[in-house]
Amino acid sequence: MPACGKFKFGKKVLVVLIMVVENILGKKPENTAGKIIETVPFEWFEMNNKILKKVSSGGTEIGLRLSEPLFDGGLLYEDNAKIICLELLPCETTRVHVHSMQEMGRVCFELGNRHLPLAIGETSVSTPYDRPTFEYLEKLGFHCHQVNEKFTPELVVRGHSH
Repeated sequence: MPACGKFKFGKKVLVVLIMVVENILGKKPENTAGKIIETVPFEWFEMNNKILKKVSSGGTEIGLRLSEPLFDGGLLYEDNAKIICLELLPCETTRVHVHSMQEMGRVCFELGNRHLPLAIGETSVSTPYDRPTFEYLEKLGFHCHQVNEKFTPELVVRGHSH
């Protein structure tokens, strides 16, 4: 799985090893006893990137060339001694608590109108934190909290012009 590149600098040759991953193998296994576990951290906005270069917690350089989105706990590599898996980093979010379907619809409309990514729960809606949006939602009467959590959007909205 590792790829190798040679670079010449005068008479010196530098050999670079990098692991190239083209498929996510599944989810991190439940039983990891006796294995070294390395994590590859990524931000929520990198989930749909097709090509990334990352460094694992153990220092392994990894090139990702994927046709599927990244997800928390995704298994990139496993052998008898080591597991390398993805880790979604937490970020600051605005969590809006809702009490009815009508309120859910209103908050989703307001955030969607700003082309913001949403994570929708049973009684709350989350979006990455930014102060103007937080204050705007409070002004509209929504109950908002700033929370540090792993953010997984339902879908990423691409902006467009009107």
